[in-house]
Amino acid sequence: MQTVSNPIQACNDIFFRPNGVFRALAENNNWSWLPFFIVIIVTILPQYAYFHSVDFNWYTELLVDAQYADRSPAEQQQFRQQLTPSATISFASVAIFFGYIIINAIIALYLNLATRSAAENEQGFTDWYGMTWWLGMPVVVSSLFALGLILMADGHQITPTVLAPLSIAYLFNIDMSSPWFAFAQSIKLDAFWAIYLMAVGVSQWTRFSTKKSATIAAAPYAIIWAIWLVMIAL
Repeated sequence: MQTVSNPIQACNDIFFRPNGVFRALAENNNWSWLPFFIVIIVTILPQYAYFHSVDFNWYTELLVDAQYADRSPAEQQQFRQQLTPSATISFASVAIFFGYIIINAIIALYLNLATRSAAENEQGFTDWYGMTWWLGMPVVVSSLFALGLILMADGHQITPTVLAPLSIAYLFNIDMSSPWFAFAQSIKLDAFWAIYLMAVGVSQWTRFSTKKSATIAAAPYAIIWAIWLVMIAL
């Protein structure tokens, strides 16, 4: 069995041999800075490429039709004036940076509480928080797909779903005005990949069975998606 000896090797092995990565992380809790920077940077890059490639007037009208169709013409015009490429990129970058930090903190707290009953679990909140950045590594694959699709686009009227190319919204070309759009954007391959990695991580850091580890990993996603689905249906 190959030993993971450094964080660079771990960034490669997390895609192919995650068990060894999480075993190594249990003993090396200063490795998570590398995936932190990778996840943040590769998530921002497609946003930067998209807003420098898209026909921004077309994109603005797309947003107006999808989100401001029931507003007054004055409100729509105010929105158009406030929306600029630089402001959009800045907002997206800040939202991604702080969004990841906050969401990963919530996930780490959940994992810390969910595994507290494991007597052999020596990991605390900061350890689980470090793990969350490794769980986010599948975004590298999604972002590379997104960048490729943006760079190879025929024109400049590029649908925003290209930013989540592994999602149902992109695969089934769901319109932004659809009430199912945001939900469909959240159902994506990299989310299921993260669930798998979380199950592997929990099983490596505890003696929980594979079934219990998978349940802990899938539960928050299943609950959120189920509530979201009911809210849309109602």
